[in-house]
Amino acid sequence: MEPAMNRLLLRLVLFCAALACLAGPARAALDPALLAGFHGDFSSRVAAIEALGVAGGDDARRVLAALEEGNLGVAGERVLIVDGEAVRDASTGEAAAEVAAADVDLITVNNRVRRALSAAHAALSLLEGERGERLAAAQNLSENASETLLPLFERALAAEKDEAVRGVLTRAMAKVNLGAANPAKRLQAAEALGESSDPAVKNMLAALLQKNGDAWAEPEVAVRSAAEASIAAIDRRVATAQHIGTVFSGLSLGSILLLAALGLAITYGVMGIINMAHGELLMVGAYATFMVQTLFRSYLPGWLDWYVVAAIPVAFFAAALVGVAMERLVLRHLYGRPLESLLATWGLSLVLIQAMRVIVGPQNVELANPSWMSGGIELAAGVVLPWNRIVIIGFAVFVLVLIWLTMQKTRLGMFVRAVTQNRPMAGCVGVPTARVDTLAFAIGAGIAGLGGLALSQIANVGPAMGQGYIVDSFMVVVLGGVGQLAGAVWAALGLGIVSKFLEGWAGAVIAKILVLVFIIVFIQKRPQGIFALKGRFADS
Repeated sequence: MEPAMNRLLLRLVLFCAALACLAGPARAALDPALLAGFHGDFSSRVAAIEALGVAGGDDARRVLAALEEGNLGVAGERVLIVDGEAVRDASTGEAAAEVAAADVDLITVNNRVRRALSAAHAALSLLEGERGERLAAAQNLSENASETLLPLFERALAAEKDEAVRGVLTRAMAKVNLGAANPAKRLQAAEALGESSDPAVKNMLAALLQKNGDAWAEPEVAVRSAAEASIAAIDRRVATAQHIGTVFSGLSLGSILLLAALGLAITYGVMGIINMAHGELLMVGAYATFMVQTLFRSYLPGWLDWYVVAAIPVAFFAAALVGVAMERLVLRHLYGRPLESLLATWGLSLVLIQAMRVIVGPQNVELANPSWMSGGIELAAGVVLPWNRIVIIGFAVFVLVLIWLTMQKTRLGMFVRAVTQNRPMAGCVGVPTARVDTLAFAIGAGIAGLGGLALSQIANVGPAMGQGYIVDSFMVVVLGGVGQLAGAVWAALGLGIVSKFLEGWAGAVIAKILVLVFIIVFIQKRPQGIFALKGRFADS
C-alpha cells in the first residue's frame, strides 16, 4: 500500500509543479520538481513525462528528446543529460563537469515510456504546432484523456482559434469531467458531449442511465436528463451522417452508370442498335488505364500519382477505336435488323473478353489509387466520403458537360441530333449519315472507355468486369428515354440513390429485384421513359 501512496503523492507533486509552470512567468530552466519522478519506478517516470508535456516549452522538449535518444539518466539526486563524454544538468542545461558520463545511470526506454513520450509530444504539438498538428494532437490526447491533462486542455482552449480543434478539446474535457465529484461539472460535461458523434461517447453517457438495484449510476436527475438529451442528439447526428453517406454512395454509383449509359444513349438514339458489347468497352478503357499505369511505373515513377490524368485520352481513344472497328466491320451491315445486331454484339462481347484473357491473362489486375485520391472526409464516426469517389463524381460531371457542349455547340452534334430525329430527311439535306453513324459510335464507345477508367479506381479490373454493368446501362437508357441525355442523367442518379437506400433496407439482391420491378411497371405506364422520345422512332 505504501508504494502506491508514494506514487500518488509523487503524481500530485508533479501535477502541482506543472501548474506552477503554466501559471508562472517564463523560466530559463525547468522546475526540478518536474524531473523528480525520473528517480522512481516506471510509473513515476511516466508521470514525469506527462508533466513535461503539460508544462511545454523548449526545455521540456530538450529533456524529452534526450530521453527518447537514450541520453537521459540519473546520478545521485540529479537528473542529467549525457552527450558523448559531456554531461549536462537536465534542469538548467548547464555543464555538470563534476559528474563523469560513466557514473550516470541511463533510463531505459521501454514500450510504456514510448507511449508516454508519444502523448507528451502530442501535448507539445497541441500548444505550438500547425493547425493539422494541433488537430491530430487533440484527437490523440482525447482518446486517453485524464485529469492530469485538464490544465493543458484549458491552456490550449484559451489560445485556440480553430473551431475543429476547440471542439475536440471541449469534448475531451467533458469526458474527464463526466466523472467529477461536482454535479455542476458533470452536468456541463453531459451537455457538451451532445456535440460528439462518437459511439464510445454515447456508451459513456448511456452508462449514467444504468441502475444497480434502486440506485442510479448517476444520482442527479438533471445530469441524467442532460445525458438522455445528448444521446438523442448523437443519434440524430449519426443518422443524418449515414443518410448523407448513403446519398453519396448512390451518387457515386449513379456517376458510373451515367458514364456507362451516356454512350449507349447516343449510339442507340442514332442507330437504334442494341449493343450488348457496350460493357466490354468499359473493360477496354479500364485495361488502357492499367497499361498507362504500367508505363508510368517503368519509365516515370516520379509521376506515378498522375497516371490517371494521362490515362483519360488513352482510355477514350482506345475504346473509340474498338468501337469504330465494331461499327465498320460488323454493325454497318446489320442496320434495320435488331435481332441480328443484338446477337452479333453479344458475340463480339465474348470475343473481346476472350481476347483480353489471352493478351493480359484471366486474373484481375491491380490499379492503385493516386495519393491525392486516397483517404476521405469523415462526417461522423464510421461515415467517410472517400476521395476517389468524390473525384469520380466530379469526373462524371466534367464528361457530361463536354458531351453536352459537343452535342449542342458543334457541327457534329448538330448532325447527330438531325440523324436521331429524322434520318431520311437528314440524308436528303446533305448530312453524311454513314459517317455520322461511325463518329457517334466512336464517341459513345469512348465515353464507355472513360467509364472504365473511373470504374478501375473503385472496382476490380478483369476481362468480365463489363458484364455486370450492361443490364444496368440499358435500364438507365430505357428509363430515361432512348436517345435523351437529360433522361440518362436523371435515371442514372435516381437509380443509384434508390438502389443504395434499398440495399440498406432489404439487401443487394432484393434491391436489384425491386428496382427491376419498378422499371417494368414504369415503362408499362410511360413507354417513352422520363423524357418523351422525339424523332424517327417516335414517328414510326
